Amino acid sequence: MTAYLIRRILNAFPILIGVNLITFALFFMVNPPDDMARMQLGQKYVTEEAIDKWKQQHGYDKPLFYNGGKSGTAKLTETIFFQKSVRLFLFRFGRSDSGRDIGADIRERMWPSLAIALPTLLLGLAVNTSFALLLVFFRRTYLEFGGVTGCVVLMSISALFYIIAGQFVFGKVMKLVPISGYDSGPAAIKFVILPVVVGIVAGIGSGTRWYRTLFLEEVEKDYVRTARAKGLSETEVLFRHVLPNALIPILTGVVAILPLLFMGSLLTESFFSIPGLGSYTIDAISRQDFAIVRAMVFLGSVLYIVGLVLTDISYTLVDPRVRLQ
Repeated sequence: MTAYLIRRILNAFPILIGVNLITFALFFMVNPPDDMARMQLGQKYVTEEAIDKWKQQHGYDKPLFYNGGKSGTAKLTETIFFQKSVRLFLFRFGRSDSGRDIGADIRERMWPSLAIALPTLLLGLAVNTSFALLLVFFRRTYLEFGGVTGCVVLMSISALFYIIAGQFVFGKVMKLVPISGYDSGPAAIKFVILPVVVGIVAGIGSGTRWYRTLFLEEVEKDYVRTARAKGLSETEVLFRHVLPNALIPILTGVVAILPLLFMGSLLTESFFSIPGLGSYTIDAISRQDFAIVRAMVFLGSVLYIVGLVLTDISYTLVDPRVRLQ
């Protein structure tokens, strides 16, 4: 098992390097530093002196990959690629184009994102699997037909509708929770409740249908019929046999989205004015702050690869066959 995990971790590094190179090419070859300076300074009445000054202040006055005017290792280190891209591997995010410390912003904003995304994931997983098991328990009945129809209806409604409806009903009409905003400490709970509930409700349709499909695939297998022949009740069959054997695809879906917990939800954080990483990225795109966007793209790639490695590790825990590879 150890050798298997080491191989998976080593395979992740070339992927991360490739993503970093592609990101660099998109940002600096398609959109060169001169264009970035004009976007920050304004398209009209921008002099070359102002562009050169902006590039010098933000470290964009160096060559892209190779600095022939330097000697030794400085030929490679005194370049935009090394200063802006290679240092990301050491999680040195540097400063934004507006002068802010990106690393400090990430450490500050990660907690509001986790405060919303983590309860949404855990509670949503519990709700979706419970509804899916209930539909499988009453399969081939009108209850299952009605449940599947309800899931399709829920899936057909945009997540934006749930956000606006939740803010209107629970925030404006019933005045149970604030419509938007955030606070630190225990006071943050009242701001988190509505985004979490909206996130769970918005995912019930697709989540329940997905888990129901997994459980239906397991419930017709030979080992399940054998368990029924031994006298086990349908509830025992579902919880002792079907649910554990469906953990592998469930873990694949859950662990793969773990990076999104850290990165936050762009839509939810924007509409609820949550100062998380999702709104941080949206604001950076609006301000055309490319340093922040590059950092968030790289961080998202790292976390996604970490999620894939965690998926492989989880496989070794639930599937003995993987441990033998």
